[in-house]
Amino acid sequence: ENSLLLYNTQLDLPLNLDLNPKSSLVSVVMTLRKFHSLFTAEADYIPFLSSDNKEKKYYAQEPFSPSIAVILSQIVNYNLHPSIKSLYVKGKIYELIALYFNRSPNADIEQCPYLADEENVKKIKKAKEIILANMAEPPTLAELSSEVGLSLKRLKEGFKQIYGDSVYSFLFDHKMDYAKRLLETGQYNVNEIGLRIGYSTSSHFIAAFKKKYNTTPKKYLLALASS
Repeated sequence: ENSLLLYNTQLDLPLNLDLNPKSSLVSVVMTLRKFHSLFTAEADYIPFLSSDNKEKKYYAQEPFSPSIAVILSQIVNYNLHPSIKSLYVKGKIYELIALYFNRSPNADIEQCPYLADEENVKKIKKAKEIILANMAEPPTLAELSSEVGLSLKRLKEGFKQIYGDSVYSFLFDHKMDYAKRLLETGQYNVNEIGLRIGYSTSSHFIAAFKKKYNTTPKKYLLALASS
């Protein structure tokens, strides 16, 4: 009448159990990515093996509730047609996991080693949305970390883990891509585009564009026209 939750990134975890007569064991094995996909759409962005997390392990043992006991009994003692076994068991496993991780709204979010990361991912995505929405006059990193509620260190490290670049390098690439798309419309001159993305002079914008694409906006448009 106990549950075991085991997670370790470094070791296989063989189970050596001595069971009492007439006992039953139900074992659910899944990847961390699959586990998180059950709870959040952000599963692909979670830094599973970041420098902070790669050594993390988590073990928990606790008695299970009567409602979980019912589901376990249904899994062990099902009496249905074999053709629906896979569907039936999968549904019961989802139900089992839902009940196991069901906590009151005030429960400690650290109940599982990575559920706290879900909140951090949301905050980092919010930080990205803020800088993109204010790309002409982006906030400082200190202002950004304060606005999303993350420490400066965690914001910088988390942003790089999720988006593969620092905050301002990511913003620079976005601004240049946006500028290029504006150029392609033919509706704006170089100075107007520079102002839209936060460059006070056209020369600064041209230098930035050349740094990114190894050509000037004018030469880019000429090449686009000739092709």
